[in-house]
Amino acid sequence: MALRRMVPRPAIVSRAQWRADETKRDSHAHYAGGVRAVFIHHTDTPNGYDCADVPRTLRNLYTGQTRDRSWGDLGYNFLVDKCGTVYEGRAGGADRAVVGSHTLGFNQGTTGIAAIGTFGPGTPVPAAMEHAIAALAAWKLGLSGVDPTGKVRLTSTNGKSRYARGTSAEFDAISGHRDGFATNCPGEALIARLPAIRGLAAEIQGRYARAVPFPRLAATPGNTHRG
Repeated sequence: MALRRMVPRPAIVSRAQWRADETKRDSHAHYAGGVRAVFIHHTDTPNGYDCADVPRTLRNLYTGQTRDRSWGDLGYNFLVDKCGTVYEGRAGGADRAVVGSHTLGFNQGTTGIAAIGTFGPGTPVPAAMEHAIAALAAWKLGLSGVDPTGKVRLTSTNGKSRYARGTSAEFDAISGHRDGFATNCPGEALIARLPAIRGLAAEIQGRYARAVPFPRLAATPGNTHRG
């Protein structure tokens, strides 16, 4: 078994802080034995938002994914805005291996991180967002001792994914949604930044000598929240 890489947990804005209506979701969370991979997404929402208004955006996404898509909760485990603030998505405990509804066929043992916005070709990925995604991935993968620059094997649980049910496939430890499912998500611009995000996450885990600075924002209502 791989040894844990003890990385400080990034500041995470809780569901209570962004005012999730807990009566909308399924009452029971589901768990895996650990997190072996991270899938990166984008929310396919406008990029010109004010970071102070992100809680409202989250509440809208939450309503859509519970009421309209019947996912029982937000599909993503975490969401990150362009200012580098990390938000708790799916309920069940940010520290735990909560099974989400983010990558059909590969939700077991993975974490879904969604970049708030749309990242088609030529769209700049904000540095604060990129660093926050890397820090979050480094922490979650570190709990299971997974190298963010490494490869993992996952088994498909749904034939509507890119792989038949029961098929074992190799993925980057930090992959894009489209690696597991036929979609453009998380967009060409964000896909192009995944190698840098993997490298930064590995550095944050201490796998390289050079220390990596990254934004550390306090998860307090006074810091980011309005709306």
